[in-house]
Formats: sequence, C-alpha cells, structure tokens
Amino acid sequence: MGCFPCCKSDVETSSFRASRKISKGRKTFKSLAAAMSLKTGSSRHRQIDAEIRKYGTAKNDVKIFTYEDVSEATNNFSADCLVGEGGFGNVYKGYLKSVEQTVAVKVLNREGNQGTREFFAEILTLSMVQHPNLVRLIGYCADGDHRILVYEFMANGSLENHLLDIGADKEPLDWKTRMKIAEGAAKGLEHLHNNANPPIIYRDFKSSNILLDENFNPKLSDFGLAKIGPKEGQDFVSTRVMGTFGYCAPEYAATGQLTTKSDIYSFGVVFLEIITGRRVFDTGRTTEEQNLIDWAQPLFKDRTKFTLMADPLLKGQFPVKGLFQALAVAAMCLQEEAETRPYMDDVVTALAHLAVHKVGEKDIAGESIKIAGHVESFRAASSIGSERA
Repeated sequence: MGCFPCCKSDVETSSFRASRKISKGRKTFKSLAAAMSLKTGSSRHRQIDAEIRKYGTAKNDVKIFTYEDVSEATNNFSADCLVGEGGFGNVYKGYLKSVEQTVAVKVLNREGNQGTREFFAEILTLSMVQHPNLVRLIGYCADGDHRILVYEFMANGSLENHLLDIGADKEPLDWKTRMKIAEGAAKGLEHLHNNANPPIIYRDFKSSNILLDENFNPKLSDFGLAKIGPKEGQDFVSTRVMGTFGYCAPEYAATGQLTTKSDIYSFGVVFLEIITGRRVFDTGRTTEEQNLIDWAQPLFKDRTKFTLMADPLLKGQFPVKGLFQALAVAAMCLQEEAETRPYMDDVVTALAHLAVHKVGEKDIAGESIKIAGHVESFRAASSIGSERA
C-alpha cells in the first residue's frame, strides 16, 4: 500500500528558536488560526476564503467536506486504512465518492496551537498554487474542532521511503530515477519562488516531504511551515525558526531571517542525500561521518574522491560526468553564504541536463575519472548563479 507520510514528527522536536518580528498590518497564520477557532460553520469558511483573496487568487477548487464525508471515505478511520503517523496526526488512505477519487486524509491532532496554524497555512498556500510538482489539496474539513486535510493520493509514498528507509523488499532507486526526482522537486520549488503570486518560501524541504506517484514523479507536500515571501522593498521575512535539524540554512537558523536562498540550501542537502544515499544526520555511522554536510565538504575539494560519494547501492551504475555535475550543483546550493547560492531556475536548468544522462559502457565508475572534460564540467556547473547571486 502506498504511503502519504505525515512529516511533522521531527519538526517540533528539532525546531530552533529565534526572535520573531511581525510586519504591521499583516495578518499572520497564527492570528488567522486564532480567529478561526472562534468561528463555526459557514463563517469559518468565509473567513478562509477572504484570506485567500487577500493574499492572492485561488488557483485550485478546494472543496469543503463534512466530518461524515471523510469518516465514510476511510471506513471510520479504520486502522486498515492507516498509512502514516506523525506529529501532525494520522494519515489514512480513503475513497471519496463525491469526487470519485482515492485520497490521502490527514487528521490534525487536537492538541496544540501550532498544528492549527499549520492547518490554515496549508489551506491558504495550496489554494493559491498549482503545479505538476506540488501535491494537490482536494479539500478540507473544519467541522467543530476537527481539522482534516484531503489530498490526492501518492501511490509510492515519500522519497525517504525509497532512498533512506529501503527494506529488503525494495529495489534501490537507479541514477536516472534519482535525477528525475531531483529535477521535478526543483521545478516545484522554482514555481513557489518565481511564479507564485505572492512568492512563497517553502521552509520545510526534505526527503520525507517529497512524495512520489505511481511513475515516481515527485510532488512537494506538507506546506504547514510555508511563508509568504518578503514584501516589496524587503530582503527577508523575519520569523521564528522552524524546520528539521540538518536541513535549515545556517543563516536562517542563526538569525530567523528567511529568504528563498534558505530553501535552496535545503534543496542542496536533499540533493546530496539523493546522490549519496546518506541521511543528513545518521547516528548509526562513525562520529566523523554522522553529519552528511561535514563529511562531504572536504570531498568536494578532491575530484579523485568524487566517485566515493555515490550511493553504494548504485553499484557503480551511474554516468561519471553526470555525478561530477550533480556534485557541483549540490556544492553550490550548500554554500555557507546565501548570496553565493544559485537561484532555483538555474538549478532547474542544470538538472534538466543531468536527467537525460545515460549510463554507457564507457561511462561507469570503473572507468578512469581523470578526464579533462569531467573537471571542466564540474567547474562550469560550479559557476551556476555566480552572475546573479
């Protein structure tokens, strides 16, 4: 059975804290959630609709479901339908007759204001964006104190399931599929940064939030931490630092100043996970290899060790030139200084080339890597965004 994982289990325990500033006259998701708790029935739905119009134009026909609708769809939230558990709550697979569709039903835990705030943030964000690489919110239920989100069902679960939590019954992802997933996820981020109006900072990019359909096409999910981008004339959004340990950009973790470049750092972390098959932090490894970024940084500087960074489960079946270029993109996204990181459209352009690389007989890890073209391609990829950053 496919899995639509709920990914807040590590967000709350791994969140950092920083000072919070609220722009005058700008309603936050927190204040929206507080207002919603005082309303019932149609007045609550009208308030949500008003917030969507305030921030932008609704792109999706987000439906309103009753508690009875979603209960029936999941056989009264049967344990047999349970496909995921997390800090947000449980996720069930169900079938909604009214839309004639298999769906994922995410039920909010009733304790805690944080989850309520994320619930409304997700409705607002996914009402305003539509893209093949963003999961589609079909509707929600806000009956009484129930907070339930209904999404399209993603048959292959999360990238984490296929990359980092591989059981004996699963085949590891091949190179082509990995690059396809990376490219699609990058396109989803690019849409949020460059095409959404207003721009949206995702703030929670990680492997467990990238869902895969039956053909392993990726879609970003879980927008509860998303933030509307800075207003015109402002360089960043100041906010309490939230996210998962290891994925947060260093400048954001230190100051609470959030920009799209924060998302790009997180993308670099996930892309490095895709290349290496390693978790961003793995206590099961030796001390010097537990932190993925710390382990990778010295290897980035030695081209003779690039092939050692490839996931052993690939068994050498990857294009060496493609590996070099992929590592270059990851290294640029992981730059310590935010302004030196590329923009997301540059990353998408680079990944479009990587996604079509084929593993040939003369281009596998067993061949010599001391080829000038490989070094030059690394340098060329490393210059991504240098003119725009």
